[in-house]
Amino acid sequence: METVKNKKKPFILLRMNLLFLMVFLLFSILILRLGIVQIVHGEDYKKEINKTNDVSVYNPVPRGLIYDRNGKLIVGNKPLNAITYTIPQSAKSELKLKVARKLAKLIDKDSKEDLKAITQRDRKDFWILTHPDEAKALITDQDLAAFKKEDLDQKEIDARSYQLQLKRITKKDIQSFTKQDLEVLAIYREMNGYALTTQIIKRDVTPREFAVVSENLDNLPGVDTTIDWDRYTVFKNESGDTVLGSVLGKVTSSKEGLPKEKATYYTALGYSRNDRVGKSYLEYQYEDVLKGEKEKVKNRTDKAGNVLESKVIRKGKRGDDLVLSTDIDLQLAIEKIIQNKLSKAHIGQPYLDRTFVSVMNPKTGEILAMAGKQYVKDKETGKTEINDYALGNINSSYSMGSAVKGATVLTGYQTGAIKPYDVIRDEPIYLKGTDVKKSWDVGGFGYINDLYALKRSSNVYMFKLAMKVGGQNYVPHGPLLFDKVETIRKFRNNFSQFGLGVKTGIDLPGESAGIGGGIPPESGKVLDFAIGQYDTYTPLQLVQYISTIANGGYRLQPHIVKEIREPSVKSDELGPIVYKNEPKILNKVDMKSDWVKHVQEGLKLVVNDPLGTAYGGIHNKQFKIAGKTGTAQAVYDGPNRKPNQIIWTWNVTFAGYAPYDNPEVAISVVVPYSLTDKTHVNLEIADAVFKAYFDLKEKREKEGLSSAKSIQKVENIDEVKKEEANSENNANQ
Repeated sequence: METVKNKKKPFILLRMNLLFLMVFLLFSILILRLGIVQIVHGEDYKKEINKTNDVSVYNPVPRGLIYDRNGKLIVGNKPLNAITYTIPQSAKSELKLKVARKLAKLIDKDSKEDLKAITQRDRKDFWILTHPDEAKALITDQDLAAFKKEDLDQKEIDARSYQLQLKRITKKDIQSFTKQDLEVLAIYREMNGYALTTQIIKRDVTPREFAVVSENLDNLPGVDTTIDWDRYTVFKNESGDTVLGSVLGKVTSSKEGLPKEKATYYTALGYSRNDRVGKSYLEYQYEDVLKGEKEKVKNRTDKAGNVLESKVIRKGKRGDDLVLSTDIDLQLAIEKIIQNKLSKAHIGQPYLDRTFVSVMNPKTGEILAMAGKQYVKDKETGKTEINDYALGNINSSYSMGSAVKGATVLTGYQTGAIKPYDVIRDEPIYLKGTDVKKSWDVGGFGYINDLYALKRSSNVYMFKLAMKVGGQNYVPHGPLLFDKVETIRKFRNNFSQFGLGVKTGIDLPGESAGIGGGIPPESGKVLDFAIGQYDTYTPLQLVQYISTIANGGYRLQPHIVKEIREPSVKSDELGPIVYKNEPKILNKVDMKSDWVKHVQEGLKLVVNDPLGTAYGGIHNKQFKIAGKTGTAQAVYDGPNRKPNQIIWTWNVTFAGYAPYDNPEVAISVVVPYSLTDKTHVNLEIADAVFKAYFDLKEKREKEGLSSAKSIQKVENIDEVKKEEANSENNANQ
């Protein structure tokens, strides 16, 4: 027995020694490994642990301001207190939800607008996030088995599962949220976007909300309080509409961000998806000027994507300012004139629903005013209101009637059909296969020259002139033998030199070139073209045409922006000029200067000779007005037209300038769709517009102001200061 015990002892000792040896070897390896990690790779691992990433982001800045030609602010930026959320690179839904719940206790985000913005998809996503167990139960074992059969990877399985969950969420589920839940959701949905972009959670927050959130920023990762801005307009008309509203255009909201149809274009230029951009007209046309230079911020993040430090490395710069050529006081006066005259003319005239006035400096191309009004029926209330339709000056076109006869006469000179003072007999004309054609004086004016034809607005003179352009003299009861294609081509080529039938080139998008009637179905339509009753033109083309005659034959490009200026350091002054829109001559009419002067004499007679068609309607002759009246019969094509219904109406127009011996202002007046050609509302408006212009000029001259002087002072700076002061007070409170 003793021998057996003695034999076991050495065996146990051997096993113990082997065990200790193994432990020793393992510890030695571990120590060696730790030594290698600490000594050899220690610095590398330390760097990896402390590794950070520098990511640059660009924060938007306020847009440039818009002033009128006299330094009056038209469009400004209203400062607003705002609460924002900067999305971490590794933004987990659970973390955002936690922050949203905290914010919901500090701010109100449950207005009708907030709750209305929540979509069905928002509710479903939020239900899945807040009911993880129930959402998981929506995916069955059969679903998972089917995914396995398709050999999908985990990422694809998760995506397919999520889509199934969305489909299987019931209406009852998404309607189970309390008002508090919906407020959290309203906040949470605003926190989604691209990593390291800043989302606006709430704008125009109350002083209490701004203060309480500011105090709790340490407990709200990613949240900040800041000053945001909103676009506002200063001038309103009697109806409460923004003056020049349709021309100024609009800016997208932070919720809209980049317009879908242009998102790729803007992102390629460095815009963020939620950036606000000009989406129409002036705001859109001058986006690259108004947008400014973004603030560049360098964010230092850890490996998890959490922002450790933010540093501004380039301060932002507000957008440059636009100084318009428009005189806002003149614009206001003209809008009032149109509204008063249109409201009276509209009585008993169901189709006469719009009026347009364009005012231009014929020597520079500056648009001094562009006004339009239209009666529109509100779909909700059923009430008829007068709305701004200034854009109709560039994007709607009409038959202008005899207002274009100046171009007709000049085409006659240019083609050799007539010479100045040539006499033609005005009489009813009878052509084979055509109804009798005559002037408004049905008996005819007898033998008259070109100046008398302009003064009395003879149609027959223009008809016979058109025949001569085609190489044919009038033969009673004979056919029209001229080449209608070649003849109307000659007319259109000459008319285009004045801007009729071609785009004016104004610095606004969406301009129409008018509507050309193509090749006339019969030669008689060429005669109608000569009196302005075939092709259609825009009110802006009409003022460009009359300006070309007024200045001696130079077609100037109209422009609504006079200058671009840098933001000023002083709030009551305009900054330095960056760009000045100099007059741009598009072409000089290919006609003798004496011919143009001769037609000017005819237009002078229209207004100032007792037999002139505008003599009785234009009373303020002290302003030395010249111009041409127009009346065109046209088929009604407005909003009240019924299918297959033909209603004949009259467009009454006027194009003129003053003073006729040294023109400084040109206007066009277009009033379409009158049921009678006896109305003189076109002349009443023109007379009042000229008076408004010269009265303003006289008033400013008495005040020592000159239109030629480059303005520096901002006249209505009180509006800007008021908005800034309100914002500062709110922030301090």
